[in-house]
Order: sequence, then C-alpha cells, then structure tokens
Amino acid sequence: MVIDTEILKEDRENTVENATSDDQYSIFTGNSNPELAQKVCLYLNRPIGQAKVSKFSDGEIQIEIDENVRSKDIYIIQSTCSPVNDNLVELLLMIDAMKRSSVRRVTAVIPYYGYARQDKKVAPRVPISAKVVADILTNVGANRIITMDLHAGQIQGFFNIPVDNLYAAPVLLDYIRQNFKDQLVIVSPDAGGVERARAFAKRLSAGLAIIDKRRTMPNVAKAMAVIGDVTNKVAVILDDMVDTAGTLTEAANALLENGAREVHACCSHPVLSGPAIQRIHTSEIKTLVTTDTIPLANEAKNCKKIVVLSIARLVGEAIIRCFRGDSVTSLFV
Repeated sequence: MVIDTEILKEDRENTVENATSDDQYSIFTGNSNPELAQKVCLYLNRPIGQAKVSKFSDGEIQIEIDENVRSKDIYIIQSTCSPVNDNLVELLLMIDAMKRSSVRRVTAVIPYYGYARQDKKVAPRVPISAKVVADILTNVGANRIITMDLHAGQIQGFFNIPVDNLYAAPVLLDYIRQNFKDQLVIVSPDAGGVERARAFAKRLSAGLAIIDKRRTMPNVAKAMAVIGDVTNKVAVILDDMVDTAGTLTEAANALLENGAREVHACCSHPVLSGPAIQRIHTSEIKTLVTTDTIPLANEAKNCKKIVVLSIARLVGEAIIRCFRGDSVTSLFV
C-alpha cells in the first residue's frame, strides 16, 4: 500500500510565489527515483529538466543535457540505491556534464546515500567506502550535497563542501500521531539508534526502549534483550533503514516475548533487499511505515504491510531554501 502525503495546491503557490518569476535554477533527475523527482517538481511548480540518461550497448552510461543550463543553479535528484553503482555513475556523469555546460552551481540531491554503512574501519584492511564516495562527488564538481537521514552523522565531515542532512522525522511523526494514540513506546533496534528514538519519544510523549542486538556477520542479527518497559504497549521500532529485515523481525519477536501488545516499524529508507519482503510478510509486525527516498520494487508494492509516505515536500523546501539562501535547519525546529 502506498500513501503519499497530500501536496496542496495552495501550499505550492505560497511556497514558490517568489521563485516562479526566477528562472535561474533547474531540477534534473537520473533513473534511480524519477517518481520522487516528479513530486518535488510538482511541489515547486517547475518542470523536470530535459536530459537523456541511457546506456550504450556495452552497459556504459550515456548522458546528454537537452536544454540550456548556462549560469543556472542545478539540482540533480538521484538516490544511490540499487543498482547502486549504476545510479552513482549516472549522478557523477550528470554532475560533470553540468559543470562542462557552464552552470553556476551543482547540488547533488541524494535522498538515500549509498555506501553510508561503510563509514569506519570495522576490520583490518577494509575501505571507508562512504569517504571514497564523498571524495568522488566532491572531485567531480558537486558544490553542495542535500541528503536525508545519513546512517552516521559524521559522514557530513567526509565532505569539503556544504552538506544539508535532512530528516524524515516530520513526515513520520505526523503519521505516528495520527495512527498510534495510547500506550506508545518508541524502540531503538540497537544502541546506535538511541538518540533518534529518544528524540521521537520526546516529541510524542512516549516511552523509550532499546534492543540489545548482537550481530554475528553482515546482514545477520540476533536480538538478545529488551531494555525498557514494553508490557501491554504498542511498540514502534524506529530505524534509519531496513535492508534484509533481519534486525526488524528479531526485534519484533523480542518485544512480543516481553509483553508488547503489537509491533509496528518506521524507517526512512526502504532498502528491502534479499529476503526482506518475505520476512516482513511472515513476521508479527503489523505495519512498516517508510518513505519514498527509494522506490519500491513490485514485490514490496504488493505487500499490504508496507505504507509509504512522500518526502517530496521536505526535499522541495530544502531545494528552494538553498536557492534563496534561507535556513534549511528551520524545517526541523
């Protein structure tokens, strides 16, 4: 089930009333998430820039910008989701094409920043891939990055250019307030997500619980214990992304074993790879609420437990505020 937050016509008109007369910025997109780009352009009352993003017969990416962009501010909306490397190369080549077309500035709008989980050395002789991607984006010519809910906040420091890290919290909070009223507890699935869960719990005047998780290998997790009171409560597991859903299902089992009445989940990025959909379908989780930073595959679209909220308004506001020089932080205060 897909639910898009309503983009009201009067909101669009009020938001862009000072921008519609100024034709000095354009929005382009690659092939990773054209639906989100269309919603952002609808919110900003602007057309999507004309560009050809295709492949040669041997698989090489081909980019061609089909309109004049000289001296404009350019915003390229492209999540580096699956196929990660193809989408990343599309973004890099689009940035290079723009720079060679004499644009004023290029902002890479990356709702989902791939490779973000590889943000530190967790074993000898491994790369810090998030830093490598940051270096490539900077060196190819990006002037600013707009992204959402980075897996680790310190990734902003990997860049030598400005980074605006947006948060899906306003969209998710509105949904939680409307659908979960009483006896609510926000659950962090691991120690790393406690700060995020605490912020949600404070805004919702809800309880807080933490799952003590032990990971034995990549994409394999075992929830061991629940810290906090979840007895007879509606538990909402909060994470930045759901990949194979192993953490999610183990956490749900642990919560139910500790007396939770029902379990729901919220995340910003629906990676949903491998056995994720099957695990969610057969689990005790009632709903998985996520956003459209990553487009859902057909199997995920057919899963009735998955609810998708749109972050188009947040991204659109960030773009127009960056263009005007207004505060982006005030979106989340």
